[in-house]
Amino acid sequence: MATVKVYNMEGNEVGTLELNDAVFGVEVNEHLMHLAVVSQLANKRQGTQSAKTRSEVSGGGRKPWKQKGTGHARQGSTRAPQWTHGGVVFAPKPRDYSVKMNKKEKAAAIKSALTSVVADEKIYVIDALSFDEIKTKKMAAVLDSLKVEKALVVLDKKDENVILSARNIPGVRTTMTNGINVYDILKYGSLVITKDAVAQIEEVYA
Repeated sequence: MATVKVYNMEGNEVGTLELNDAVFGVEVNEHLMHLAVVSQLANKRQGTQSAKTRSEVSGGGRKPWKQKGTGHARQGSTRAPQWTHGGVVFAPKPRDYSVKMNKKEKAAAIKSALTSVVADEKIYVIDALSFDEIKTKKMAAVLDSLKVEKALVVLDKKDENVILSARNIPGVRTTMTNGINVYDILKYGSLVITKDAVAQIEEVYA
């Protein structure tokens, strides 16, 4: 089992924690992590873009001039794509961009991402994280004490003071254990996580 240091909010080491290899020490599957990121980004797309083809634009029912004898190229409609106000060639239509992954694949991808963070020594476990008021300066001080600039902060329970304190810090995002995903773990690189949140993740994914 990998052993990591546990810090307090002042950045002082207060103990160690053994991580479950079934979650934080698996074989990294880059293909599944890639699929998870593609799936998440694709599922965010609305798919509502739409334009009209030549059969949908109004007008153009009459042949603009006769087939021969005018000196012009032959034309069948003023709503063909090459005309101003004509239809669009292969016009985009509302569609579903979603990419599906099964539960086992999602879990394996998250465990791979967590393992990669541990392997890169970018995980910072805090014994507890809570504020008695909303103060961005306090959250920034915690991150400075850990020497972290860009991080995904994972909480074991919803704490509005912590969430709102971190909201205005560039490169920092907060989430609960049930909201972790491969894209955010890889995007932010460093993982600042409470000790109780580690236990919750191990309970779900072990």
